[in-house]
Amino acid sequence: MALLNSFFKQKALKTKKQNLDRGILIFENTSEVIRAERILKSQKWEIRVMGPPPEIQHGCDLVIEFSLIEELNILRTLQEAEISPLEAVPSTSPLLKPVDIFQVKDYGAHLMVRAANMKLTVEKATLTIVNVSGGGCPDVPYLAKELVGKTLNQAPAPREIGHTLCGYALQLAFEEMKHRCSQ
Repeated sequence: MALLNSFFKQKALKTKKQNLDRGILIFENTSEVIRAERILKSQKWEIRVMGPPPEIQHGCDLVIEFSLIEELNILRTLQEAEISPLEAVPSTSPLLKPVDIFQVKDYGAHLMVRAANMKLTVEKATLTIVNVSGGGCPDVPYLAKELVGKTLNQAPAPREIGHTLCGYALQLAFEEMKHRCSQ
């Protein structure tokens, strides 16, 4: 029992330490998050798109989590690209913890990944996309038509054919599904 308690204490300390060096960038709107993510990832910054903590939500449904030690360089990169976050906030407080936008549900023969408001479901045996749902954007039916019935490797990337927040969220679900199915 002592070994088990020690394991959980070490894991809690490691998690707490990891949270101490993280911050979040808050933007006016989702298109700015998408653009900032693309620019920062192209510059090889270690970032992650997350849901904002309810306590600091300014209207956008997404924030970018980053390493605080890189804050000045990241802000400089964004400034050069003429993108200005509303705020850069350390996420050291438990109240300011960003929310993971992914939810995964295993239905036995099928696996569903939800990213924000969009869901992508595949048949695990064949990796065929069997359902696309969620969101309220006008391109969701088109995205579903283009993806359902194709395997993850055959299907077009949702970002290539979608042009809304729902298309962006579906792209995140698509990438997470591909990652999970490749393991």
